[in-house]
Amino acid sequence: MQPGDDGLITTGLAAKGDGRVLLLACGALAHEILALKSLNGWDHLDLHCLPAILHNHPERITPAVTDAVAKYRDAYADIFVVYADCGTGGQLLNKCKELGVEMVKGPHCYSFFEGNDAFSARDEITAFYLTDFLVRQFDAFVWKPLGLDRHPDLRDMYFGNYETLVYQAQTDDPALTTKAKDCAARLGLTFERRATGYGDLATTLATIPRT
Repeated sequence: MQPGDDGLITTGLAAKGDGRVLLLACGALAHEILALKSLNGWDHLDLHCLPAILHNHPERITPAVTDAVAKYRDAYADIFVVYADCGTGGQLLNKCKELGVEMVKGPHCYSFFEGNDAFSARDEITAFYLTDFLVRQFDAFVWKPLGLDRHPDLRDMYFGNYETLVYQAQTDDPALTTKAKDCAARLGLTFERRATGYGDLATTLATIPRT
């Protein structure tokens, strides 16, 4: 599978009559979704990812999803939005209801990777979370956007109320674990690794039938 000019990753030409479903997803989830598709043979699911940097701009997520649904709706039997609330304050959920499309449940990806019920039960308020993607992209998505590459003295202002960096590991990759430990050290936080796997992302995508 190769991405097309518009970013659509597809296993075949989409046509509404063939029952294909488009997964409209955050770019930060692309690796995990493609892994699950391959592992489970979900060849009826195509994937289109919006830019992962929207992770840092949640106010832009709902308009971007709305535009993408309008662009691809006529080509697919159904569209499933692979975002949780992701900081939109319920706007994305309300818009998906208005558009008549389903979405992943949960407040954010950290919750559904761990499992929404388990995450809610922890009720953690002093933990800073990283996924596989965010460990790989720590400098691009955390360190530089917060200006810590230029002003490291800002670290305590941003992270002074955190105690632990929790690495939610989707895969068993020693190199990523080493990098995650380094991220914790740079932020002055203690380190914890949790092997979450794909959590509710896997169980949710498994429920999407060929339409």
